[in-house]
Amino acid sequence: MRWDHLAERPTAARDAALFDADAVTTRTFDTPEFRGITFHEVRARSIVNRVPGASRMPFEWTVNPYRGCTHACVYCFARRTHSYLDLDTGLDFDSQIVVKVNAPELLRSHLGSRRWQGEHIAMGTNVDCYQRAEGRYRLMPGIISALRDHANPFSILTKGTLILRDLDLLRQSAAITDVGVSVSVGFTDPELWRTVEPGTPAPERRLDVVRTLVEHGIGCGVLMAPVIPFLGDDPAQLRATVRAIAAAGATSVTPLVLHLRPGAREWFMAWLEQRHPYLVRRYQRLYADGAYAPKWYQRRITRQVHELAQEYGIGPTRPGMPRRLRAPEPPPPSAAPSGPTQLSLL
Repeated sequence: MRWDHLAERPTAARDAALFDADAVTTRTFDTPEFRGITFHEVRARSIVNRVPGASRMPFEWTVNPYRGCTHACVYCFARRTHSYLDLDTGLDFDSQIVVKVNAPELLRSHLGSRRWQGEHIAMGTNVDCYQRAEGRYRLMPGIISALRDHANPFSILTKGTLILRDLDLLRQSAAITDVGVSVSVGFTDPELWRTVEPGTPAPERRLDVVRTLVEHGIGCGVLMAPVIPFLGDDPAQLRATVRAIAAAGATSVTPLVLHLRPGAREWFMAWLEQRHPYLVRRYQRLYADGAYAPKWYQRRITRQVHELAQEYGIGPTRPGMPRRLRAPEPPPPSAAPSGPTQLSLL
């Protein structure tokens, strides 16, 4: 495995394959939830990462305390990052988890630097910061506390129910800075969930998270991702998902069609060949031009979800609205709607 670019003090030779023996601690835990999982505890050099300029993401800085993810989503675009460590993007990504054990202290130091200008930090955009490992390593309370103490705006995207453990910290942060929370729920079909997201909480449990956050005055959007072509894009499926999202009280819903980057593409297509071989040729045609489905297909899904969101009363949110977790004051009964539903990422 290649660890040198993750180290707190990099090795002298940049092409060195391994740390010294005391630089990485490898652990396994003989408990049902972690059986078959290997954790590599590292002390990282940095924790705040700049998003590449060519990225489609609407934020510039991220924090990722973990690499690899026990959610084991067959489509996960982050799979390729494991190849940088000479690990495979399939089973290794699901079972070889890198834990940046010094993430909270690194972040606190970074936020206190004179060079840092207090920009928005996004979390959960690569792998889930509330995957099962977080229950043991508890990195997020320290991370959120550091952001709170520096009144630094941030957002979290998760499929994990463990975020509710940190509800008080989120509320404290929201009182002094802009905070956004989104839960990822691409579909509610239980059979599809079991096969493509085997390590995640069920969709209804994730919607319970949305409901709980809203009940505690914390606005929560839903990233409806991924919408999986030919398996989760039937109009009846889209309607059922948006209806469930609305019933949970989500403040917004944003659809995102499945994209298949290198690393994820090979793993997903192998899964498709095993589970739905009749769809392989259709996928090859749909994704013939690269990682993303054609614009016409993406627009169709966005339009359908947008119309369903309006029908079920999700939103509206508008550009420029603060990302605070506190719910906005309701408009007077006589006030007319201010505009169409605006779908937002976080």
